[in-house]
Amino acid sequence: MNTLRNTALGLTLGVAGASVAFAGELTIATVNNGHMIEMQKLTPAFEAANPGVTVNWVTLDEGTLRSRVTTDITTKGGQFDVMTIGMYEAPIWGERGWLQALEFSDAYDVDDLLPAMRNGLSHDGTLYAAPFYGESSMIMYRKDLLDAAGMEMPDNPSWGHIQDAAAAMTDKDNGVYGICLRGKPGWGDNMAFLSTMANSFGAQWFNEDWTPALDSPAWNHAVNFYVDLLNNYGPPGSSGNSFNEILALINEGKCGMWIDATIAASFVSNPEQSQVADVIAFAQSPQAVTTRGANWLWAWALAVPAGTNQAEDAQKFIEWATSKEYIELVAETNGWGAVPTGTRQSTYDNSNFTDAAVFAEAELKAILSADPENSTQNPSPYTGVQFAAIPEFQAIGTAVGQQMTAALAGDITVEEALEAAQEAADREMRKAGYY
Repeated sequence: MNTLRNTALGLTLGVAGASVAFAGELTIATVNNGHMIEMQKLTPAFEAANPGVTVNWVTLDEGTLRSRVTTDITTKGGQFDVMTIGMYEAPIWGERGWLQALEFSDAYDVDDLLPAMRNGLSHDGTLYAAPFYGESSMIMYRKDLLDAAGMEMPDNPSWGHIQDAAAAMTDKDNGVYGICLRGKPGWGDNMAFLSTMANSFGAQWFNEDWTPALDSPAWNHAVNFYVDLLNNYGPPGSSGNSFNEILALINEGKCGMWIDATIAASFVSNPEQSQVADVIAFAQSPQAVTTRGANWLWAWALAVPAGTNQAEDAQKFIEWATSKEYIELVAETNGWGAVPTGTRQSTYDNSNFTDAAVFAEAELKAILSADPENSTQNPSPYTGVQFAAIPEFQAIGTAVGQQMTAALAGDITVEEALEAAQEAADREMRKAGYY
């Protein structure tokens, strides 16, 4: 495997034009989350260690990133030498030969990667993407507001308890909303959260014969609950909110609770970023009738598309950016509480990290409890918690996400949204020949 030639993750923000790549020049597509922004700032370290390599960055929001890299890989566009993808894409694209298998030096210590992350990014035992950070989902809440309401937050509380807590913490006159949840459409956006919520209500994406199950009472119950919860106790404009929008709201003290990616814990508990860092606490995800599939499993990971001419340098860069040494570099620069988490056992074995990260125990517990092989109350034919690991899911999840956002915004009823979602899913599955 070979190293990228950028010293620390280049700070050149690139535009994604389709272009001819020059030797030693890497173009990397990534998501505009905090840890990736930090990686860009540290890229000069990689470039310094690899003279002659330049890193150009294309930084996009989640939905746009997914669309761009999918288009590029399927059309062999060749715009990117390194792509940020996840557990949905890596096994499918690896099986199809669209990604290069990753081979790292012994010093990288592949066995240190958490099994959930390594397995989720592999196909037939071959690693096709390396986790930059891994995550599950959990509850992040303001303990001061809950204490003032005379309430407690157990692990895996009922959704009824969450509703009661949201009502108690809401103070609209002072701009405080009891709960903030994703509403922006996308299979990995609002549907990542809504899938886990629906799982806990006993729902599933597909029945055992692969027929879509979005017209079930469980989906109807879950989505109606979600819409009512946000309309009554969520902030205005929830239908447009994704990770970054809600992170800003909670850090400004405007959210009582947020159920989302565990990776957010390092930001909401950082006093340099959050006005309420000292009162944030954590609990495992809510349940309705089951805890199965109540919290997702995901990794934002780095992969090398098969068509790149910069494969050797691309693999070098990935080895650097996902290594123990990179985690230590971030710790040196920003402190152990700010390192990318959810990828390596050695991080959780390090007392410097566990002393600095008040969220470490809750985060690891959530990651270890997520089970992609057993994520629904009733038997399902697919693997995955917040997605079904089949090629057709991306189109289905995107279409369903749009309907759910429309229902949340009040443009259509929940029943109309689920009916349209069922029709869209049925159409895709018939076209693909599942039945």
